[in-house]
This record gives sequence, C-alpha cells and structure tokens, in this order.
Amino acid sequence: MDAGLVGPYGVVTTVIAVVAVAALGTVLVLLRRERIQARRNAELVRVAGQLHRRYNALQLVTSEGVVVLSHDGLVLDLSERAAQILGVTRDAVVGLPVSRIPVMLLDDRGLAVNPGFVLGRHGAQAEERTTVVTLVPPGPGARPSVVQATSRLMPGDDGGETAALTTIVDITARHDVEVALSRSETQFKVAMENAPIGMALVDLDWRITEANVALAELLGTHASALRGYRVDELSAPEDRASQRMEMDKLLGGGQQRFSLEMRCRRADEQLVWVVLDAALVRASDGEADHFVVQVRDATESKMQAEMLTHRAMHDPLTGLANRTLLQEVLQAALAQPGAVDRIAVLACDLDGFKAINDRYGHATGDDILVHVAGVLRAASSGNGTVARLGGDEFVVVVQDVHAAKAVFEVANEIHSGLAEPVRVGRRRLGVRASIGIALAEVHLVEAGAPTLLAAADAALYRAKQTGRGRTEVYDTSMELAAPSNVHRELVHAIESGEMVVHYQPIVDLSDARVVGYEALVRWQHPHRGLLLPGAFLSQVQDAGASVLLGQLVATRVVEFLATHADDGRWVSVNVSADQLGDSELATRLLQDLSRHRVTAGRLVLELTESSLVASGTRIRHELTQLSAAGVPILLDDFGTGVSPLSYLRDLPVAGVKLDMSFTSGIPHDPTAGKVVRALGALARELAMVTIAEGIENEEQADFLRRNGWRYGQGWLYGGARPVD
Repeated sequence: MDAGLVGPYGVVTTVIAVVAVAALGTVLVLLRRERIQARRNAELVRVAGQLHRRYNALQLVTSEGVVVLSHDGLVLDLSERAAQILGVTRDAVVGLPVSRIPVMLLDDRGLAVNPGFVLGRHGAQAEERTTVVTLVPPGPGARPSVVQATSRLMPGDDGGETAALTTIVDITARHDVEVALSRSETQFKVAMENAPIGMALVDLDWRITEANVALAELLGTHASALRGYRVDELSAPEDRASQRMEMDKLLGGGQQRFSLEMRCRRADEQLVWVVLDAALVRASDGEADHFVVQVRDATESKMQAEMLTHRAMHDPLTGLANRTLLQEVLQAALAQPGAVDRIAVLACDLDGFKAINDRYGHATGDDILVHVAGVLRAASSGNGTVARLGGDEFVVVVQDVHAAKAVFEVANEIHSGLAEPVRVGRRRLGVRASIGIALAEVHLVEAGAPTLLAAADAALYRAKQTGRGRTEVYDTSMELAAPSNVHRELVHAIESGEMVVHYQPIVDLSDARVVGYEALVRWQHPHRGLLLPGAFLSQVQDAGASVLLGQLVATRVVEFLATHADDGRWVSVNVSADQLGDSELATRLLQDLSRHRVTAGRLVLELTESSLVASGTRIRHELTQLSAAGVPILLDDFGTGVSPLSYLRDLPVAGVKLDMSFTSGIPHDPTAGKVVRALGALARELAMVTIAEGIENEEQADFLRRNGWRYGQGWLYGGARPVD
C-alpha cells in the first residue's frame, strides 16, 4: 500500500480507537453510576417501605387518626383510625376534595359544619387550629360521637406548595366526663345558692371561701361579705373551743362529720342559736381538702325545748316552780357546805280559798292563785325559790346568810301583801294565808329535803289549828308528818267519806254534745280544803290504799250511773295496774254493775301506759274478763308510754285518750300537730274510739276534729264538778 495513504488511515484508526476507548470508559462509568443509583434507590425503597410499615403500625396503636390533604384540598391519605372515627372507607375518600367527605358534623349550636372547615387547611400560615364538633353517623339509632380535629400546615419539599396534616381524636368519653362534672358543679352551685338552710365552703384554716344567701340572711349580711371570715369569728366566744376540738377530730380521722349546737353573732350583734353540721372533703389522694358546712337556724326549736323544759318544771297557771323543781332546788341547797342556818322553808296555804272557788268558780279561783303567786314572788324578792305544789299550797325555799331573819321577813311581807282584798272583775275578794316555817337545823338537814318540807307542813297545820292567818315555826313538840301518820290519815279519809268524786264532761267534737264524763277523785280535807289528786295520789299508793280508793270511786260511779239511767251517758274511771292486779277491783265492779242493773258499756276503765309497764299475766286476765263482760277499756295518756303499740296489740283496748301534753302544743307546734295526726290515724286504723284531753280553746278543738279525733274534754267544755 502506498505509504502516503497508510499514514492518514493510521491516524484515523488511532483516533477512532481512542474515541472508542473513551466511549467505552464513559459507558463503564455510567453503568457504574447507574448500578450505584439503583442500589441507592433500592435502599430508599427499602427504607420507605420500612417507614410505611412503621407508619401503618403506629396508626394501628394510636387513638388518633390522620388525614393528609394537598395544597388544593384533595385527600392524599387517610389512616385506618381516621376512617374508623369518621365512619368512611379509605378507598372511597382518597382523591376526593375534603369538602365532599360524606360525614355530618355539627357545631356546639347544633348547626351543620362543612368538613372542609374542620379537616381542611386555613390560610397560608403554618399555625395549629383545633375544632371540636359532633359527628352524627348515618343510619337510625346510631350514637353521635364528639370529635376533636387539629390541623397543621406542612411545607412541601424544597419550599414547594404546602399541604395540611389533620389529626382526629374521638373524645366522646372525655367530653361526657367533662359535661357530667360541669353539670355536677352547676347543680351543686345552684343547690347551694338556693338551699333553704345556710351553707358554706370552708378551707382547712376554718375560713369561709363561699357562702350562700340563706347563711347571709341568717347572719344579717351579704354572702360576699362572709368570704374570708373564720367560722369561729362569727360564733360566740364560749363556743369556739368546742368547734376547734371537733375540727381536730375531723382532721385526725377520728370522725367523718360533726354536729354542734352553738350561737352565732349576727351583723346587728344579736346572738342566734344554730346547729352547725360540718363534713370534711378529702382529695383523691386522701389528703384533707376543705370543709362543707351547713348552718340551720335553731332559735325556734331551742325556744320550744326551753319552753318544754320550763313547762315540765313549772306550774302552768302561775309560772312558779312545781314540786319536781322544788325538790331539786332544796336538795341541791342542802348538799352545799354550811346549809345549816342558811336555808329555811316556808309553807303557805290559803284560808277560805275553797269557799271562793265553790261560789265564784274556778276561773275566779285561778285569778286569786295568780295574784297570790305575785305576792309570794314580791315577798321573796329574788331571795329564794317560790313553788306551787297544787291547789292553794305554796312553798318558799329561802337561801340567805341569815335565813332565820329572812324567812320571817318573807312571811310578814306575804301577810301584808294579802291584807288588801283582791280585785277580780267587779268583785273585791279577801284572802288570807296560814304559814309554817322550818329552819334548816342539823337533824333536818341530815334527813333531807322531804323531811324539811314535812317539818314546814307540820308547822302549817299548827297555824291552821290555832286560828289561821298566822305564822308558826316548827319545833320538836309538833308531830312531824311521818309517812306512817300520813298513811293512817289517808286510810281514815277513804273510810270516813272525805274522798269525793267530781265529773268532767266529755263531748262529741262535731257538735259539742256531752256524751259522757270522766270521774276524778278529790280529797275534801278537813283543814286544808279540797285537794287535787296530785297532792295525795302518790301517798295513797305508798300507803297501800290504792285498791281501797279504786273500789270506793268505782262504787260511787256505778251509783251515779244508776241514778242517771235515762240519759245514756257513760263515765270513765281511772284505774292502775296494781289495782287490777289485786283482782278484788274487777270482781267488785262486776258485782256493783249487776246489783244496780247498770249496762256494762256505760262504765269505762282508763289505764295509763305508765302503769302498764310492769303488767303481767294477771293484769291481762282481769282486763280480758272485764272486756268480755262488756266494760270498755281505754288507754289513757296515749303517746307518752314506753311501748303503746304492744299494748294496742296485746290488750283488749277499745279506745285511746290523747295525753294533754300533745293537745297543749297544737295548732302552733308543728311537731305536736304531726304526733296528733299520726296517733289519731293509728287509732282509727285499729277501729278504736279516740278522745283528746286538755282542750282549752276552739282552735285546738277544730284541729283535733279535722284530724280524726271524735271526742274531747277540757276547760273549754267545763272542769270537774261534784254530782250536784
């Protein structure tokens, strides 16, 4: 070949070879890079798959659902939990505009809300937005749920367009708890604010944090003014120590609550009685948190209790101490050191009082007794205790450093005070008094209060026997009224006819027609005048003469019924368990009824609950025998005994008599009214006769009649009168 030609061809070939080698190298480099990129892509796919699996696993265990939206509001992704909460399927929602998701959402006003507003993007800022809505699932009977949706704007890759990420949580249970707590708190607040009694929330320092209107009105101020005050600062100083002691018990776990009667000081400085009930509220960890306090106005109940106590210890007519209180005062005085020469007892009995009572009536006699009570109060001038024992019998216990001198001054003042006639209406009636005095000598003090009273009574008898209207002082020459002498005197009175029977009418409450009487025994004492049962019945029982007295009264009553056979009225007689237990009384009663041909149903026996406490088989036998013969049995003093229901069940009782202590409280005492209604309903349910005692005015009569009590007796219809 021509050398000139070979040269150029060789160059071309070399160039082609170089280019081929270079191309091959480039291809090899590219292949290597492609393999590296493929491996990198495979790793990325592996990592992406791993992340996706973790994402799916996370969605399975979390309570939150996730919705991913594009910048133009298309649903890019929806987790299974989100689909479950919304009640849709993932395939049906992905790719849809968020506003077209088939769900019904309601706001707090119950108005429909567009899903795009709750789940979609809002504005261009990457701020978080939370919305709570009610999700109403399709189909009848499905329970709505409460959903909380939180949307965040997420920036795209390399600062591209933003997307929205929304998390969805079903908060139905939490919402229900919050609603219940809110409702409970509202109910408590409303109940506290509108409670009829005072209520307050008090911190552990006993300081008021909240108070209601009722408490503020009770204390005469405003509820806001009470905040910050300690409860004990509103109390009387004497009651603060007891509050602190009860609080310490609560805080120490010794008790859960306490109730305390105390006095609170009003804004006008007046003291009111209240009952404070406090309970300690503890936190969930058991630590003390605060107190809940209730304050009830106890002024009225306190006054009623004091009135009942006063009534039990004082004479209802004159307001003086009664026999029970007198005994307590005298015994307490004698128990003090130095009682000798510092105590004296004055017994006072009116002269001619029976004549005034018989001539002008009990109302006039009561006016006289009230006047005499005032004279005795003035005479003692706070230097002693004045008591009325019954009838026209009065006693003054004088306590003074110089008792002997003071008691004579009291006696002289009594005589001077009674020197002027008493004006009663248009009349001027004269009344005088006989007085007996006993000084507290050593042997009388050692013997006790009953002996000292008996000594004063012995001196009183001497005063009456020696002319009346005078004062005598006890000495050892006087016969002390020993129990044996008193007993002999009582037996003599029964046998000699000094015991008389008076009759108090019992009426039909519907028309005030007299249907019967109650027989009441009186002692026509030769020196002391007419004595009421309270002055001697206890001594009759001590003397063992109760059966004898019961037979006498029953015989008189049967004779009365025999002489009034045409009026058809009945008479009730009071008997005690010991009288029935003797068996002679029942036998004598049935014999007298048969002999005088008196219908057995016209004689009624009244038994007090207190006398039946120790009743036994013998009593039940006597009652059954009398009831079988036609003699009705009434349970007297109904409502005051130990177990009246058992008596109504076990004894042949035909009716009940309401105790006058209940009658006196109506209609103004609500508790007495409730008891009267309840006892009446019980008696009527058992088909028993109902009688109410102690009726003094028309209001009481009308109340009893309206509440089912058929018969009644009391001063409104007349007191006890003799046969003539």
